[in-house]
Amino acid sequence: MLFLASVENWITKNWAMLAIMATILSIIIATVWLFTYYVRIILRMFCDTPPPMSMNPVDYIPLEGEKMRFRSFDGTSLQGMLLNHAGGTEYRGTIVFCHEYGSDMYSCCRYTRELLNAGYDIFTFDFRSHGDSSHIDNYKPLQWPSDKEASDAIGACAYIQSKLESEGKSSDIGIFGISRGAGSAILAAGSDPKIKAIICDGAFSTEETLIAYMKRWAHIFSSIKLTYENNPEIYWKFLQWLTLRAAQPKLGRRFPSVRNTLRDMVNVPIYFIHGEKDNYIRDTQARNLYDKAPSPKYLWVAKNAKHNQAVITLPEAYKSRTRAFFDKHLAGMDIADELIVSNPAEFEVA
Repeated sequence: MLFLASVENWITKNWAMLAIMATILSIIIATVWLFTYYVRIILRMFCDTPPPMSMNPVDYIPLEGEKMRFRSFDGTSLQGMLLNHAGGTEYRGTIVFCHEYGSDMYSCCRYTRELLNAGYDIFTFDFRSHGDSSHIDNYKPLQWPSDKEASDAIGACAYIQSKLESEGKSSDIGIFGISRGAGSAILAAGSDPKIKAIICDGAFSTEETLIAYMKRWAHIFSSIKLTYENNPEIYWKFLQWLTLRAAQPKLGRRFPSVRNTLRDMVNVPIYFIHGEKDNYIRDTQARNLYDKAPSPKYLWVAKNAKHNQAVITLPEAYKSRTRAFFDKHLAGMDIADELIVSNPAEFEVA
């Protein structure tokens, strides 16, 4: 009885402090529940929402080249194909092509035919679980560039570099990526100093895209207004961080930061191409990645083009600008910057 009286007396004296602690605990529990609830929604969106099918139309004539099997950096068996430069032209260099999500190695013909005509060899390949590369049972391809796609791109670069060295050619190469392939190309270039020039068409940052998705769809997926109304930017960044932390073990892969990889690069020429009317990845993303990239760097926001569609909307400009970029930064030719990006305000050269 004495103990109970002492407890009652202590509670009477400290009721205000207890009320505050109970309130704080309730807020913490409610916040944890809210984040857990919303992260589950975002995680389903991140893992299961496919990009629009119109992003990859089959509107090109495939080319056939020398087929070859090689290994991804993690040992996965992949299918590659070497397309040799057009007859009658002088060899200028070799470019590795990284296709977009849901496509295959033949899609290079849409983007690189002019480069073949100019004297470049193109080494194109199927990412894992695409085309004739190994289809992994416990791996589901997604539109987000992960360590798996980066490993495939690194393996492709290492393979063709070894082949070039065996033929007595320079192992310095260019890399050309589309959408998810563009992110994978950047991740590969971050660890391969022999990649001397990069073209990225439709590149995006996973972190920034995920935040944009959360803001765009939150009011549809969640009936709790607190999850999407009047929240500071740090709220969305924290949700994005939680989602990626949950997605990585669930999907069995990591999602390295394309943005941070660009920030840490040194003197690798890079050319960003983006559709002005890209409703899937806004052109602000390309501008933000451009700001993070080292010099020399270039940005072309293609007028009236949608995702990956600059090559279709403005085919002649696409041909001449991509060729001029590799001529200058891979072949070492004396090319004016205006031939790469016609508007001087849209590019920066160190």
